[in-house]
Amino acid sequence: MLKFMCLGSGSSGNAYFLFSENFGILIDAGIGVRALKKYFRAMGKSLADINAILITHDHADHIKSVGVLAKEYSLPVYATKKVHEGINRNYSVTTKLSQDFVHYIEKEHAFVLGGFRIEAFDVPHDSSDNVGYSITYEDVNFCLLTDVGHISDNIPAYISAANYLVLEANHDTNMLAMGPYPAHLKERISGGLGHLNNQTAAEVLVNNMTEKLRHVWLCHLSEENNHPELARKTVTAHLRSYGIVLGKDVGLDVLKRRIPSEIFELR
Repeated sequence: MLKFMCLGSGSSGNAYFLFSENFGILIDAGIGVRALKKYFRAMGKSLADINAILITHDHADHIKSVGVLAKEYSLPVYATKKVHEGINRNYSVTTKLSQDFVHYIEKEHAFVLGGFRIEAFDVPHDSSDNVGYSITYEDVNFCLLTDVGHISDNIPAYISAANYLVLEANHDTNMLAMGPYPAHLKERISGGLGHLNNQTAAEVLVNNMTEKLRHVWLCHLSEENNHPELARKTVTAHLRSYGIVLGKDVGLDVLKRRIPSEIFELR
């Protein structure tokens, strides 16, 4: 059976664990190793249960522990060439990746690890490069989309194929506009290479979800410019306006910034 757990989601650090009985994939490594060890112990596992790391992009909150994890557990790290170059340059990665652990991937070129079919696809963001992941295990498709500046033409097809979807809902537009951030940061967040807001996330779901979609997790919420209940209500109301009922037609959870989620079984 395929299972999923979020270890943390937001600018404080991002990491997601997708695993079967025999193989575990960590998507992003932006949380400290000590915290990761604690979270894995709490679910009856250890970091030795990770078999590979996938990286979405090279911002610190997604990569700061990748060098330590790769070195201590001899883990292959999969990312595009530009992302690997960004990891190597990033000041937050104090333990640099040995070339032995560097594995290059290409967007829209699927590869297989431990029975998982993995396909990276382009996601617009102001990093060196950024990808989402569409991952299929047996007959279940899991899709992760974070740090999304806007919904480019290639993205809807991956959402439509998903049974389970992790989707960014970073900020509420009114909270961002009225909040304390300087103008240049507000422009960066709301711009086409920034982050997806609650309303756009809701619209994306309505426009692209199919009957195959069983559960959605909203991720990467801003601490200053959003609130879990606000994100949930915005998405719920928009879905309801189109006759889509949460709990009946699709499940929804909001991932916390610093607290691990429960373990979800993806059937």
